[in-house]
Amino acid sequence: MNDIYLVLLAVFIIAAIVMVLSGVKIVQPYEQAIYMRLGKFVRVLNQGLNIVCPLINVVVKLDLRTQVLDVPSQEVITKDNSPVNVDAIIYIKVTDPKNAFFEVTEYRTATVYLAQTTLRSIIGEMELDEILSSREKINIHLRDILDESTDKWGVKIEAVEIREVDPAMKVKESMEEQTSAERRRRAAILQADGMKRAAILEAEGQKKSMILQAEGKKQSMILEAEGKRLATILESQGEAQKLRITSVGAAALDSKALSVLSMETLKTISDGQSSKVYFPLELTKLVEGISGYMGTGSNVPEREVSDIGEIEAAVGSADDILGPIPTPEEIKSQMEELDLEMEKDRKESEALVKTTSSESTVDVD
Repeated sequence: MNDIYLVLLAVFIIAAIVMVLSGVKIVQPYEQAIYMRLGKFVRVLNQGLNIVCPLINVVVKLDLRTQVLDVPSQEVITKDNSPVNVDAIIYIKVTDPKNAFFEVTEYRTATVYLAQTTLRSIIGEMELDEILSSREKINIHLRDILDESTDKWGVKIEAVEIREVDPAMKVKESMEEQTSAERRRRAAILQADGMKRAAILEAEGQKKSMILQAEGKKQSMILEAEGKRLATILESQGEAQKLRITSVGAAALDSKALSVLSMETLKTISDGQSSKVYFPLELTKLVEGISGYMGTGSNVPEREVSDIGEIEAAVGSADDILGPIPTPEEIKSQMEELDLEMEKDRKESEALVKTTSSESTVDVD
């Protein structure tokens, strides 16, 4: 009899413990729980220790943390009839546990299926090139559509990322051929542009070179002409000065002195190294003058000494006829002026060369 009481007591104690434990629910900080009693929603249990009616309660815990869902890869036909395999990743978070439990059977599965169909619809309205270059646009569009659709489920779509867009093998081959052709086209364009620039630069260089050569030739001709002019002036002035001295000296000579000078001239002619000697046609008159001077001729000519005043009265002043004779200081001054002009021209040529070089560098850039 005592054994029976002990067994009943043990059963009662166990039952009491089970009842107490079934009435105590602990919710984690990242969870919320749905509390139902006898098939009726009572309330949402928050984090911490919660006391509920034992034995007749049902508590379902929901995770409120961000969850990552994988959208399986699927083949989609684009707007330009190019088959591609697309998959994605979705980041979701439960914001209303009540709706997430009562409005949809399984919110994770429902979200994945909804993402698949929506992604297929979006990709089908775009061309392949647009899909490959507009992933961010697709992500934002897909997120907005899913977030609006899952709002009544108490689920928020935080982000959507297209993980991979894999065209079919034939499409890849076509894309590679297209890319190769595009690169060849760009290379041809760049090569043609380079040849064009090279031709322009070469023509520009030849143009500048011809300008420099013409400028140099011009300056050379100017300097050469200036040198010839100065040499001619100096030579003429020297010859004029010689004639002036000769004319002034000859003014004091009479016929006898002139005869002596004529004999000296004949002597100089005969001293040459040539085998032939040419005499002027008036040699007979010269001989007559000499014989007259020696007293062997029939007549001795008389010639009065010329007066310088009479010569200047007849032909004008020697300074007026011959012009001013430059002094060594004036000649040196003229040479210095020529040197300064040459230095100025040299600097202008160097500046022109530098300008040409800088313009060529700018054209190449």
